[in-house]
Amino acid sequence: MLSTLDISIVVAYALGLFVLAQWVSREEAGHHKDAKDYFLAGKSLPWWAIGASLIAANISAEQIIGMSGSGYAMGLAIASYEWMAAITLILVGKFLLPIFLKHGIYTMPQFLEQRYDHRVRIVLAIFWLAVYVFVNLTAVLWLGSLALNTVAGVPVQTALIVLGVFALAYSLYGGLKAVAFTDIIQVVLLVLGGLIIVALMLDKVSGGEGVVAGFVELTRVAPEKFDMIFTPDNEHYMALPGLSVLVGGMWIMNISYWGFNQYIIQRALAAKSVQEAQKGIAFAAFLKLLMPVIVVLPGIALFALDSNLSSPDQAYPQAMTLLPSGLKGLVFAALLAAIVSSLASMTNSISTLFTMDLMPSIRPADKQGDPVVVGRTVAVIAMILAMIAAEPLLGKFDQAFQYIQEFTGFFTPGIVVIFLLGMFWKKTTAAGALAAAIGSVVLSFAFKMLWPELPFIDRVGLVFLIATGLAVVVSMLQNREQEGAIHLDEIQFATTAGFNISAFAVTLILAALYATWW
Repeated sequence: MLSTLDISIVVAYALGLFVLAQWVSREEAGHHKDAKDYFLAGKSLPWWAIGASLIAANISAEQIIGMSGSGYAMGLAIASYEWMAAITLILVGKFLLPIFLKHGIYTMPQFLEQRYDHRVRIVLAIFWLAVYVFVNLTAVLWLGSLALNTVAGVPVQTALIVLGVFALAYSLYGGLKAVAFTDIIQVVLLVLGGLIIVALMLDKVSGGEGVVAGFVELTRVAPEKFDMIFTPDNEHYMALPGLSVLVGGMWIMNISYWGFNQYIIQRALAAKSVQEAQKGIAFAAFLKLLMPVIVVLPGIALFALDSNLSSPDQAYPQAMTLLPSGLKGLVFAALLAAIVSSLASMTNSISTLFTMDLMPSIRPADKQGDPVVVGRTVAVIAMILAMIAAEPLLGKFDQAFQYIQEFTGFFTPGIVVIFLLGMFWKKTTAAGALAAAIGSVVLSFAFKMLWPELPFIDRVGLVFLIATGLAVVVSMLQNREQEGAIHLDEIQFATTAGFNISAFAVTLILAALYATWW
């Protein structure tokens, strides 16, 4: 349970965050927030806000609690999701972001309409709205409420309401600007709190002899938890199937998440310039290299201390109960920071998608009303729906992080095909794109039912290849260059020396990590 000192720290964090959000959201006298201000922060985000906000939006309850749980069960191998994301971010910054910013878009479906047609935009907008509300938002709320219940004794349903209301309270007025600028504080707190809990747990593993000794002891008592590439006889091979992690379906998962995911890429779309966005992307890539220390090591350390937990997802909350008063409050505030920043990011993106993509199809322009008011209303409705659906959808799952990856894996192959072919092959047609989208879902479910022993990462890679073939065949049958085709000679892909050095450094660090724990 939290002491009075712990509660004071958490309350101070919550009040400070709320005040900061309102301060950064203020407008000059007489200025009325428009869609650009609310959904894209007035296209004014600097690199440090973009990088921090990318990580704050990404690292939430399902990352901290879910990946710590997977670290407890599987070990360091689950860190591939984080480390592979670092190199993916570099690729997104180099090859995808310049195209998006050149087109001046608000949303990913908007880009699809420019490239293909209105049908593709609406299909993908509906899909993303459903996934954000009933998978992402519900997962963050549910795992966050479990953490509050375990550490502070707050009833789960009460915790659901508190988290949802607080996330709306600080972000609803200011929109993306409030979310992005407060994410600086969130990330500092997240990293600081994460490093504290890791340091204390490693010290505990070593019997009080320090962090380095604790890490050495951890590798000695649980060497099986430091295998990065699983062999087929490993009990967790289905979740992380060996070399496929490096050369297969995980690339598709990562490119979809970091390149075409609205609530992630929206920060980069709000940049002052392409160069500013790329600097933010590079900053985020370095932070991703650090994340396994914060979200995976606690799970491995707790396995060494207590290998009899009833559920892997109890690892991080259980680790927090071992902290002394004061530090427990700081780490708890860091966990709250991760949860509410992701909730705020998701609700802002849900409101953006609905207002910018679906509203024009539902009502004529003169009857749509103020887009900012519509966006705020949609955010509230989405949060209420997620609160209601959280326990029925996620209450029975053992490792929530794996559930999220498995579910989204049904759809991501088609999404990646649609975007990559649309950006880099002029003859891709709307019919080809829809064939890939539908084929992705149908094939994924078919393989899941008919070939259950196929690891889901391998399934993602296989479905991606088949969906690509479908899109190419259908497009070739129509055999014509599309009106909205991307002319790559008009895109500036050259990057600054700073970005290139960052890309090289990230690649070098990544190679060293895998070489060490292969």
